[in-house]
Amino acid sequence: MLREFLKPRPSPFTKDNNAGGGFVGDLDRVRLHTAIYESDKVTGLKAPKAVMDALQEDEDATFPEWAIRSGPRETIFFDPAQVTAAIVTSDGLCPGTNDVVQNIVFTLTDYGVAEDQILGIKYGLSGFYTKGAKPVTLTRHAVDGIHLKGGTMLGTSRGGVNVEEVVRRIDLWGVNMLYIVGGNGGNHAAAAITEELERQGVICTVATVPKSIDNDILLIDKCFGFDTAVAEAHRALLAAKVEAMSGRRGIGLVKLMGRNCGFIAMQASLASGIVDICLIPEMGPVHSPKLLAHIKAILDKKGHCVVCVAEGVGQEEKCAGIDKQGYAILKDIGVFLRDTLKGHFKDQADIKYIDPSYLIRATAPTPSDRIYCKVLGQGAVHASFAAYTGFSVSMLKTHFVLLPTRYLNKARRCCFG
Repeated sequence: MLREFLKPRPSPFTKDNNAGGGFVGDLDRVRLHTAIYESDKVTGLKAPKAVMDALQEDEDATFPEWAIRSGPRETIFFDPAQVTAAIVTSDGLCPGTNDVVQNIVFTLTDYGVAEDQILGIKYGLSGFYTKGAKPVTLTRHAVDGIHLKGGTMLGTSRGGVNVEEVVRRIDLWGVNMLYIVGGNGGNHAAAAITEELERQGVICTVATVPKSIDNDILLIDKCFGFDTAVAEAHRALLAAKVEAMSGRRGIGLVKLMGRNCGFIAMQASLASGIVDICLIPEMGPVHSPKLLAHIKAILDKKGHCVVCVAEGVGQEEKCAGIDKQGYAILKDIGVFLRDTLKGHFKDQADIKYIDPSYLIRATAPTPSDRIYCKVLGQGAVHASFAAYTGFSVSMLKTHFVLLPTRYLNKARRCCFG
């Protein structure tokens, strides 16, 4: 928190009690762990235990019992007329990114921030210092309608970030509010930038809106854009059902995104009601003979079979190394399974393989995701004006909260719990 360096002042929204909606208090809290378990053998304990084990590995960190509620405060600590804000989108695409950017801009201007003092950093955090990546001015007119499109109007990138150079530009340009809409890479960078700003004595809030198409960010209920991704993946599964039913002993095989966690594959399969086998990374290694025998049994019983597999399945044997951004290079489990099925069943099955790939993340968000993005974007601005820093605005136990960004990087959320 940066309040010791700033002067308190009333929020511009106090005149009408925030349009009649009121304010949240600084002492409002949401408990992070709400369930009490009878023993360590009960179902549902695996995921929470893995989270706590990961967090306790950091001996220098004291994991908070409570999260701070997100929302507007009666007292703010920045003069809107003196604010220069920068907005960055990083890592992979996710439905709703433009919605978050738009609502950050709208809320900043609602506070009274001058439109020519809101900068959009192009192509990720490296856009702060990359030659030719000049920031754009984000006026209300510039962001009007961007929520109707997929992708990100600012562009994005993955990879290492020169944190010292980012902080140097923040100081040089007089930026005192930084908003990062990013995934695990963006969260790591945000935590490092927060530490470097503190080390150099630069007064600038760092707010993140965490995103992950795989829905695997620690602690939070759900990432924005995830519902949209499930809806798009659901369409691919329905197509696989049609293909499978239309062939003699048809097999519809669909590969979906999910490098480390199988939330998309699992929830799309459950929603469709037509998937016979769903394979996700949390299951561990796939035993091919057992899988093939089970598919044969389904074919013998029903005459067709639908299989859904997350991209991270089976990488224990097929991972091809690490790329320059530090991510595992996945071999194609979908193609591997397709070829395995063809080799095993030969002409005794009609196999159709569907890979929607990036189609599920490049689309515009569903209405529910749009609403979610609006609240997240607004919450990031409210907390920044309240002089919080190093936080992520998220949903926890159905409440919108502020969580220390560094804790989101300790482990990945998984399906099994």
